[in-house]
Amino acid sequence: MANFRVIPSIEELRQHPSIAPLEARFGREAVVSALRDAAAELRQALAAGKREEAIERTAGETVLRDAAARLASGFRPSLRRVINATGVIVHTNLGRAPLADAALARLRELGPGYSNLEYDLERGSRGSRTVHAEALLTRLTGAEAAAVVNNNASATLLMLAALATGREVIISRGELVEIGGGFRIPDVLAQSRALLREVGTTNRTRVADYAAALGERTALILRVHPSNFRIEGFTERPSLESLVALGRQFSVPVVEDLGSGAVIPTVTGEPVVSASIGAGADVVCFSGDKLLGGPQAGILVGSRALLQKIRSHPLMRALRVDKLTYAALEATLIEYLAGRARETVPVVRMLSLTIEQIDARARSLAARIHARRGWQAEIVDGRSAIGGGSAPGIELPTRLIALSRANDSAEDIERFLRDADPPIIARIHDDRVVIDLRTVAPGEDDIIADVLSR
Repeated sequence: MANFRVIPSIEELRQHPSIAPLEARFGREAVVSALRDAAAELRQALAAGKREEAIERTAGETVLRDAAARLASGFRPSLRRVINATGVIVHTNLGRAPLADAALARLRELGPGYSNLEYDLERGSRGSRTVHAEALLTRLTGAEAAAVVNNNASATLLMLAALATGREVIISRGELVEIGGGFRIPDVLAQSRALLREVGTTNRTRVADYAAALGERTALILRVHPSNFRIEGFTERPSLESLVALGRQFSVPVVEDLGSGAVIPTVTGEPVVSASIGAGADVVCFSGDKLLGGPQAGILVGSRALLQKIRSHPLMRALRVDKLTYAALEATLIEYLAGRARETVPVVRMLSLTIEQIDARARSLAARIHARRGWQAEIVDGRSAIGGGSAPGIELPTRLIALSRANDSAEDIERFLRDADPPIIARIHDDRVVIDLRTVAPGEDDIIADVLSR
């Protein structure tokens, strides 16, 4: 019988067959360090009389097991794939928009090698990265020019800094919004060194209010789409067309922050970028990773003259995006231009799903869950949310799978799903854990069924 308290040397442990694959994966230095740490911990535990193993396991096996666990934990990336079963489509906490297959294919194509990111292939000399995606964006929106930065907050900041530093920007009090993460329009104006000029009241602002505020120091009229809230009742807000007419009369550009970035009409009712350009907005900025369904990006489209000022501003270099963002964004835009986005861009597809389609999937998965380890799965009516600060108050009818199991609370079940690999993020509704398949990719139904069988 082996003596459990005899710990082999590190070199002896390295000869075990399980070590070779660990060294191939994690490197020799990391494996040796993990073995030493595991052996030292076992010695301390034995000296304190705190650890004895089953008689069939030797001290060497214990060290090997603990070292492998240390390596797996120490090398695990903090950013992990999760399954979004919450029904919140643009879920900021879960990375917002999942990418289309076409975007992933472009990442695989461009990621491993070099690209013409800042190289002009026609001239054979240095070029500018700001030209990428521009042709696609102008075709899609009807704008003269476009630029891309790392998110829409950056786009707003850059637009104001490039076009209004030291001068006044007129904005309605009802549009001085704060979005997630404490991003406040007045703070962005201050950072851009533009001067805020509030007009109107919280609930009612008229074109005459803007006109009364115009002066020699006026640089822009800023219109902000109140993405994450809605004012109802005794309200008034001038149309974009009326503001554009006022701006043209006094040679003041009108710019608009649309936030969510819908480029085709959807059930959300969010404004479409091309409509703002068609109404005469001089610059429009919006997100790439919300309703557009692409990578995180801030997109600016508008007149060629103003976009040139924006691209040449010093902040542009600090806020620019890399080749992978351009690759994923261009691939996503092509799906729209080809008329495939409703089927191929996940966010748009989720928005388009009918309750009948979700019900069929839910019933199929619920039938599989019923046969697994005492789970009960009931189909109930529910509502999906848009998320990402888009379309406040708009919810989509859906069908939910309500999970239960004897002796397990809703909190127990929610934690069990969250601890799975990959984690399944569900929500608790009426004291039951519910799964909304609207935000679960079709190929992930099998994963959920497998997790519930463990």
